[in-house]
Amino acid sequence: MEKEILLEHLKQLLEFSSLINSSLEIEEIKKKAAMAAVKLVNCEAGSLLLFDEASEELYFDVALGEKAEEIKTIRLKKGQGIAGWVAKHKEAVIINDVQRDPRFYRDVDEKSGFKTKTMICLPVMIKDRVLGVIQAINKRDSFFNEYDLNLLKALASQVAVAIENARLYEELKETFYEVVFALADTIEKRDPYTGGHTKRVMQYSVAVGVEMGLNKKELENLKLAAILHDIGKIGIRDEILLKKEKLSDEEYKIIQNHTVYGAEILHYVKQLKDIIPGVKHHHENFIGSGYPDRLKGEEIPLIARIIAVADNFDALTTDRPYRKALSFDEAMKELKENAGVKFDPAVVDAFQRAFSKMREK
Repeated sequence: MEKEILLEHLKQLLEFSSLINSSLEIEEIKKKAAMAAVKLVNCEAGSLLLFDEASEELYFDVALGEKAEEIKTIRLKKGQGIAGWVAKHKEAVIINDVQRDPRFYRDVDEKSGFKTKTMICLPVMIKDRVLGVIQAINKRDSFFNEYDLNLLKALASQVAVAIENARLYEELKETFYEVVFALADTIEKRDPYTGGHTKRVMQYSVAVGVEMGLNKKELENLKLAAILHDIGKIGIRDEILLKKEKLSDEEYKIIQNHTVYGAEILHYVKQLKDIIPGVKHHHENFIGSGYPDRLKGEEIPLIARIIAVADNFDALTTDRPYRKALSFDEAMKELKENAGVKFDPAVVDAFQRAFSKMREK
């Protein structure tokens, strides 16, 4: 083996390691894993099959090559096909005449129209648990050998750790959102007229954020701020928060404090510092007549301007003690009438587009 080739392969493995260790996005990791396999051993196609523990099947999560999309619907039982055999026995195989191998599952080739000639297939494992299988297919101008297998084993070990870390991160993130929703739900349960309000405001807000081209991090902040926008109401007394009659001026001022209370509560969680502006300022008005700081126009943080429209639309379209719900069309008309006064006109336009798409679905 020439020294230059060995160094190039080591460089590729290090580059891949750096890529996957800089990301906790499981979709990105899986796609890069298949791409790395194809590049490392110079083959025509590659795939990553993941193991579904519920159904005990392997499925083509990522496939590269001309017929990749055609095979993504295929699922294999443990022991079925070469990949199933590898998953069952937890052993890697090199097969340089796939068509003659009795384990070969011909339905994959028949469905894709792709002829599998040579293959390396190896398990992706954490300790003794199979996460999936990596396949490298049709070595260019040669046959697969032990060196290729060792390269892919090094790759598979990195992929296994990266996938497991990404899964653990997703579980942690999901738990975090469940806790956040539970916290928001405690606020809603104090007021029987706001059931489901938090979830709807979140859905409207995220749809608007997507429509306005917010990046992933901005959408994450918007989603969290929308969920927790009313968290400060936990500091408002029930006799004021749940009062059915018109509030006095003094009581209205107390209600307004919920935005400040919310910001103060979130201040203790440093990881949520970026959502505080959305929680604190979602009752500011575009012309500067809102609260708590009478901010005007683009002085109001964008996530707050978005939540303001989503929050008001949901309030208008749900029954309240003091009035019946408006229809969607009536509520949309009211938003438009207040664009440039209470709401950011650009956000209202984006809300209308996003809501139309939501209704179509």
